[in-house]
Amino acid sequence: MSKLVIVESPTKAKTISKFLGRGYTVKSSFGHIRDLPKSKLGVDVENNFEPKYTNSRDKSKVITELRAAAKKSDDVYFATDEDREGEAISWHLAHVLKLDPATSKRITFHEITKHAITKALEEPRTIDMKLVDAQQARRVLDRLVGYKLSPLLWSKVARGLSAGRVQSVTMRLIVEREREIEAFDSQEYWSITTQFTTQDGETFEAKLHSVSGEKLDKMAIGSEKESSAIVKEMDGNTFTVSSVKTKDKNRQPQPPYRTSTLQQDANNKLGFSSKQTMRIAQQLYEGVQLGGKDGQVGLITYMRTDSVNLSEKFLEEANAYIHEHFGKDFQIDDPRVFSKKAKGAQEAHEAIRPTHAQFSPESIKEHLDTKQFKLYDLIWKRAMATQMANAVLSQNSIEVSTGDKKYLFRASGSTIKFEGFLKMYPGLSKEVILPELKEKESVNAAAITPNQHFTEPPARYSDATLVKALEERGIGRPSTYAPTIATIEKRNYMKRNDAKRFAPTDIGILVNDLLVEHFPAIVDYDFTAKVEDDLDEIAEGKQEWNATIKEFYGPFEKLLEEKQKTLSKKELTEESIDKQCPDCGKDMIIKAGRFGKFIACTGYPECRHTEPADDEEKKEEAAVEGVDEPCENCGKPMAMKHGRFGPFLGCSGYPDCKTIKSIEKKTGVGCPTCGKGEIVVKRSKRGRNFYGCNQYPDCDQAYWSKPTGAACPNCKALVVYGPKDTVKCSDKECGYKAAAPEEKED
Repeated sequence: MSKLVIVESPTKAKTISKFLGRGYTVKSSFGHIRDLPKSKLGVDVENNFEPKYTNSRDKSKVITELRAAAKKSDDVYFATDEDREGEAISWHLAHVLKLDPATSKRITFHEITKHAITKALEEPRTIDMKLVDAQQARRVLDRLVGYKLSPLLWSKVARGLSAGRVQSVTMRLIVEREREIEAFDSQEYWSITTQFTTQDGETFEAKLHSVSGEKLDKMAIGSEKESSAIVKEMDGNTFTVSSVKTKDKNRQPQPPYRTSTLQQDANNKLGFSSKQTMRIAQQLYEGVQLGGKDGQVGLITYMRTDSVNLSEKFLEEANAYIHEHFGKDFQIDDPRVFSKKAKGAQEAHEAIRPTHAQFSPESIKEHLDTKQFKLYDLIWKRAMATQMANAVLSQNSIEVSTGDKKYLFRASGSTIKFEGFLKMYPGLSKEVILPELKEKESVNAAAITPNQHFTEPPARYSDATLVKALEERGIGRPSTYAPTIATIEKRNYMKRNDAKRFAPTDIGILVNDLLVEHFPAIVDYDFTAKVEDDLDEIAEGKQEWNATIKEFYGPFEKLLEEKQKTLSKKELTEESIDKQCPDCGKDMIIKAGRFGKFIACTGYPECRHTEPADDEEKKEEAAVEGVDEPCENCGKPMAMKHGRFGPFLGCSGYPDCKTIKSIEKKTGVGCPTCGKGEIVVKRSKRGRNFYGCNQYPDCDQAYWSKPTGAACPNCKALVVYGPKDTVKCSDKECGYKAAAPEEKED
């Protein structure tokens, strides 16, 4: 008998093929094979919201090949991913291949291993229409919001804009955080630390903890005058050890990764964006060529999951590995089990973990690229550590009082008595060793130092903190975090700063404010979370998907019709200013366009004079030398123009001459490779900033991070800015890293 197995990825197909014997053919659909049409709504709102799917144009050849293979096969197995999206792909495949979904053979597995594939083939099921309905509900709802709301933005703000059910709520988080930062009123506060010296000459530092028996809160000392008074009062006082406490504390390993926690850690520890993390995780899941007898191997389990469960097979493998490589003391008697705290239903049955415990990161490093290795190392260590013994820390504290007992200082320290799972993470916990002291022992105050501080505004969101905020509010699910963030960034609603944190653009703020004021339900946090709960109910067969859409669409359509009539583009996008056009003398106004705010003449279209409204663009424009340079093609003068990515030079003879020239944003750092050029800011085809030599193509030296201009003390390569106020060597093999200098901005 011949059997056809269909998956959605060619890499996955290659990995699975090696586990199947003769008689099996594995084909890939290359993702979704049909979808809603791109050019029209594709949802029959008059007929119970039935979607009108069409075969994807670029999949014609794939569909022909799959139909031919299916005709030659006695059995067809759909082996797409085991979430709602994968279930929907299998359902679409059944329709395209003219197979009955009710009798089609569907197999799922959480890892691409021989054991998992064999077991799945032994226990096929039919396509789960409850999961398909949940995916259809999400797709139809998002299509209705996007295709109905986006045209309103086009007509009332600017063409090319878009709105979405989840993306707009996410954007609201970013805008509201920005306004929190803008409204933040920094407050001054002080702390007092003392450098104590023991009778044996040892030193330790302690912080003022309480006054007259009352613990000081953060803001208790509000001025230099108050702190100076306290220091003066302690001047000449004696200091005695009033308390010495030591206790052992067990420290447990963290749970294995879920989608959200993996994205957060990969961002915090590796600097990966959510989209980048999921792309690399997909590669590890689908399979990597390890060579030799191993061949193509799926290295991790499915990476879109809310679960923290671990299979018995992995627990046994992990236990054996720990015993062999770390010893009996690092094993645990019974497997450690974790419970899931995330809001919402899980979409898979197991946490993200390595498929084979014996494939340690170092043992397969040569077969992985740098980013694959870093992410796999993160996943492998986290999962393995869950099954290692607790670490035991010895925590001690010393309290020192003034002679009059009024002021009490406290110092805390810790030492590692037993590494336990920390053996997996060398250097993760730093020991703070305090001197051995006894109660009533006298110490000397070598220096009493008041320290000034200021409260800081909340930080802008990073990939990690934004994913955490979305999960805590129940917005989206594991499969939606990365594409949602990528979408609003692609739409130019937000930009990443040098610290890779999100700042809303002018157009992002404008669109957000319009939606918050006029379509509050769409961007309501509770409404968006309720939709996710409704989708979970549909997936469990407790709710009809058509009814869920109907409940939303009626009020939404009515509101759309009203706003289309009452909203004024002029009021939304124009702002009067006291300025006249230098070309025609008419009034100038600030206008909002797709790419942000700009100043324009009210005499348009007869007068097309515009100016940048952004201070940064003004700085760039002022810094440009030789704007009056002639066009290299026609000789007419070049003129300052403004586009999506800021100012550029364009020929004044446009449209007869379409010559354009970018304006270099210089870093002041010379190119170390050619010695002639300068490192300038450039933009990749995907819209990402990078730093490259301006002598390209003669010199192709480039960096993803901004160079500081300094040379690495170890290898002399250029030092670049890293995450969290650090600098690092641009040569990845070097490993040099240090704190960043204070002046980071241009």
